Amino acid sequence: MIEFVRIKDELIEIEKAIQGVIKRGWFILGEEVENFEREFAHYLGVKYAVSVNSGSDALYLAVKALGIGPGDEVITVAHTFISTVDAITRNGATPVFVDIEPDTYCIDVTQIEEKITDRTKAIIPVHLYGHPADMDPIMEIAKRYNLYVIEDACQAHGAEYKGKKVGSVGHLGCFSFYPVKNLGAYGDGGMVVTNNEELAERIKMLRNYGQKKKYFHEFIGINSRLDEIQAAVLRVKLKYLDEWNNKRREIATLYNRALKRLNVVTPVERDYAKHVYHLYVIRHENRDKLQRYLLERGIQTQIHYPVPVHKQKAYLERHLQIKLTVTERICGEIVSLPIYPWINLEDVRVVIDTINSFLSQTKV
Repeated sequence: MIEFVRIKDELIEIEKAIQGVIKRGWFILGEEVENFEREFAHYLGVKYAVSVNSGSDALYLAVKALGIGPGDEVITVAHTFISTVDAITRNGATPVFVDIEPDTYCIDVTQIEEKITDRTKAIIPVHLYGHPADMDPIMEIAKRYNLYVIEDACQAHGAEYKGKKVGSVGHLGCFSFYPVKNLGAYGDGGMVVTNNEELAERIKMLRNYGQKKKYFHEFIGINSRLDEIQAAVLRVKLKYLDEWNNKRREIATLYNRALKRLNVVTPVERDYAKHVYHLYVIRHENRDKLQRYLLERGIQTQIHYPVPVHKQKAYLERHLQIKLTVTERICGEIVSLPIYPWINLEDVRVVIDTINSFLSQTKV
């Protein structure tokens, strides 16, 4: 059972960190931000980490820093949160969609090469739900065609690919610190990481009005800065991230053992991967009925994501002719079950028993 005394101690530590910021009276781009950037870079094993105000801006600025814009194409997936694709279109470039693997729900690397044209500038794989995309073949393709790779690691803090933390493999890695993430702030926040000093410096300037020195603007930038309070909170939480991820893995193991015996599709963990289960996503062909059944019994679930990006109203006019067979099929079957480090294990058993009850009453 999880020790709630420890959780209380961690909350006290966070409160002290917040009070420290208030006492100093420095709220933007101060020592907490600098320390968090350094500590997060060390955690990932990268040289540079540049904090921004959201995962969406992390992706947007990563694309922008590479000089990608009108006339360019970026390959990515449609089964993701819309920010992945918005980062491309907000820069004036064109997203080119590739289907996903039916088990990891990450980009199908076997389909990437056929989508490359002379306008392709980058690939954005998404480490979805906490499971890494298969990065080696992606990096090999990128090298062959002289493309950039931006890792969307917004759902995969601490996940590993062949022993390396995700976000550290590509040219740039992007993270979100939205409150419900494995590493979540008390508001919005994001980070771009890289081993390239020039890119890191450019993103630092882009997040702060395009200036290196105050009031001297070298190019057009935006205001996208992580504040000191969020950085202080995240510094405390970073110390516990691996412990919390291990709790998620333990809970996922309980789900896996029980649900694999039932008529549902459970998550996989490839040999190359360390899954951190930001979400625990199962599939069932009577998903809507199952979700209603659970809700009627007090169990809340969500669907991540019910409508793929290429079918969203905002993108329909751009991608009317696109057919992504796997993406479109699984969007009608997926449902995310409750998972977080502090969940009561008895509640996990209740979820399992309720699913078992539903399946025993339902003819598929």
